[in-house]
Amino acid sequence: MLSATLWLPGFLSALDAAPSAPARRGHPVWRALAMLSAIMAGSGRPRGDIAVTDIASSADVSDRAEIGEGSKIWHLAQIRENAVLGESCVVGRGAYVGPGVQVGQHCKIQNYALVYEPARLGDGVFIGPAVVLTNDTFPRAINPDGSLKSPDDWISVGVTVHEGAAIGARAVCIAPVTIGRWATIAAGAVVAKDVPDFALMVGVPAKRVGWVGKAGFPLKNNGSEWVCPESDDRYVEEGGILRETGL
Repeated sequence: MLSATLWLPGFLSALDAAPSAPARRGHPVWRALAMLSAIMAGSGRPRGDIAVTDIASSADVSDRAEIGEGSKIWHLAQIRENAVLGESCVVGRGAYVGPGVQVGQHCKIQNYALVYEPARLGDGVFIGPAVVLTNDTFPRAINPDGSLKSPDDWISVGVTVHEGAAIGARAVCIAPVTIGRWATIAAGAVVAKDVPDFALMVGVPAKRVGWVGKAGFPLKNNGSEWVCPESDDRYVEEGGILRETGL
């Protein structure tokens, strides 16, 4: 009989290349087989080319969701059908990711955050604890005739968060709205208008009170440029838009 140590790695490679849902590296069947392969090989961990996706037993992850390798889904989180998470994401305890939501790689969605469909998150986005990304501009539970609203009775609209942006704890983004690259939304802010790249937004409603760099620190103005006190990166402001120098 052919040893499983010999055939299982090849089987995993074939499964990983297949188009079916179980072939997704975040699927529990794939992860179990990867771990078994590692144990049988005596390493106690998956092969070096596999980044294990860690999904807590109490998390509710749809079989139709796609979870990137190396991601971690913590207790009581819910990932709905057709949601896509990129590689090395973290979804905290009790967080919710709605149907079809698109999440880039290296994102963090912290405890009890609510990311409603059809939200789109770029790479490296931070969603703080208890943040809400809404999807209903004119919310109602019932129609004028008193009947319960169904999905056909309203049109969902989403929040788009671009690369590197950070949204602080308990902030609310009221869809439809776009958060620019590397912007920072302060804790508790309510965002109702589009946010430019690198903007620092504070308050209810949120207003721009300054600029932040890629390192997340507020920038200092030296007269002709905005300078990051942490990295010394330089930016210039033109017409209310900030851009990196040399680009």
